[in-house]
Amino acid sequence: MEKLVKQNIEEILNRNIVLEKPKNISYGHYSTPIAFSLAKEFKKSPFIIAQELSKKFSNHKLFKKVEAVQGFLNFTLTNNFLEDLANKALEQGDLYTKENLKNKKILLEFVSANPTGPLHIGHARGAILGDTLANLGNHLGYSITKEYYINDAGSQMDLLGISVCLAGLEFLYKEKITYPQVYYRGEYLVDIAKETVKKFGKNILYDESKYKDIALFAKDLVLDIIIRDLKDLKIEFNNFVSEQSLYFSWNKIKEMLEKNDYLFEKDNKIYLKSIEYGDDSNRVVVRDNGIPTYLAGDIIYHKNKYDRKFDKYINIWGADHHGYIKRVKASINFLGNDDSSLEIILSQMVSLLKGGQAYKMSKRTGNTILMSDITKDIGSDALRFIFLTKKADTHLEFDVDRLKNHDSSNPVFYINYAYARINQVFKKANLNFDDVKDENFDNLNQDALNLVYESLRLSTVLNDAFDKKDTQKITDYLYFLASLIHQFYNEYKLIGSKEQNKYLKVLSMCALSLKIALDLLGIKAKEVM
Repeated sequence: MEKLVKQNIEEILNRNIVLEKPKNISYGHYSTPIAFSLAKEFKKSPFIIAQELSKKFSNHKLFKKVEAVQGFLNFTLTNNFLEDLANKALEQGDLYTKENLKNKKILLEFVSANPTGPLHIGHARGAILGDTLANLGNHLGYSITKEYYINDAGSQMDLLGISVCLAGLEFLYKEKITYPQVYYRGEYLVDIAKETVKKFGKNILYDESKYKDIALFAKDLVLDIIIRDLKDLKIEFNNFVSEQSLYFSWNKIKEMLEKNDYLFEKDNKIYLKSIEYGDDSNRVVVRDNGIPTYLAGDIIYHKNKYDRKFDKYINIWGADHHGYIKRVKASINFLGNDDSSLEIILSQMVSLLKGGQAYKMSKRTGNTILMSDITKDIGSDALRFIFLTKKADTHLEFDVDRLKNHDSSNPVFYINYAYARINQVFKKANLNFDDVKDENFDNLNQDALNLVYESLRLSTVLNDAFDKKDTQKITDYLYFLASLIHQFYNEYKLIGSKEQNKYLKVLSMCALSLKIALDLLGIKAKEVM
């Protein structure tokens, strides 16, 4: 809708314009400040220019009214234009707002948590954002590949093997254990120790030379937990890439960096010259013991990504990875690739309350709130929605008890109730959506037309949300549309009124937009509440 409106205005004015949506719909459906940018050229007041430009739109088929208001040009759409767009949308059904396949491939990497324990609530934020962006991108015609990078190399894997052994010895065989200062904790380790003993026998827990074997075995069990917990949130991946499986290429990549003079040696360590790319210091890629660092793994992985020839790369990282951005982008640039095609989204921390008090940590991990616990507590729909209500770079705090309320304080209930209300109205009228699709919008009141207009804005909202990687635009849109539906339901007699079938067609358009937007968020719209 917005593209059509913008195109028509630009054709008449013979200029590119900025099109805005007024905060108050009484000013019109769209507005442009074009007169202000023309003031210097025309040497006139924007107020006078806007008045003159408004006359160019007399009797235009799209616009019921074009007004000059304080230098702005405001446009109100005709009933016929809104009706035509609604007819096309209703005919498309679930394909409404879906765009043709674009020749653009995107690799979207998210979660990528170390396979050393179950996912905690902080991981859930990036997981839900990534999955929703993939839904959106695919819907808008991009080819999205969802990828999980398994950090299964390095000291964290050694620590996992040790932690499983110690947990097994203490809790299965009642040995007196002195734990090292840093180790993994939680009941899940005891479960893994049981499986380890079942497969390899008890003696393996006493053999320090087998820690790596235990770690590899434990990693697969932890990955199974992670995959299951993600599936409970309706999240699945196209690819899993193992860090360990990529290390065979490190020597070749290291040679490339050395050849181009992007590495140097100091104190038996090898450094990347990332300071040349704006980093605040050069970074170690090989320790003095000859073992590559975590950064080396990132360099290998991003070289692998670029070798697979995507048009764009998106990483969703935790906020604690902020310092890695420049060093990773430096390595991409040093290896001859375009680092501008990599977009990194940082996901901020999450704070949870329950009844106004801090949410209790999980015994199964010892010191974190498990993602699976919250999913079971409030359901995947509520968890997905609430995590999408703020932009990723904003701290998020919410009370899980609020998401169990059956009132407007619970946005998921409020939006679903609007959709269910529409379905119940059709049931009471003993009609379905097809029965009213041929109704016209002649003589419809402004509130009904506003509902149609807001429903038809969905395409603009989806594209804006994906372009800016800001899903809050969709959750805000859904809540606002739901509030208009509830208000309309309470203010107008629907069943048995003279305008009954016209109103039902309006509501069917609303239902379509609600259903599609919720579906893209990974939430199934409820027909009955």
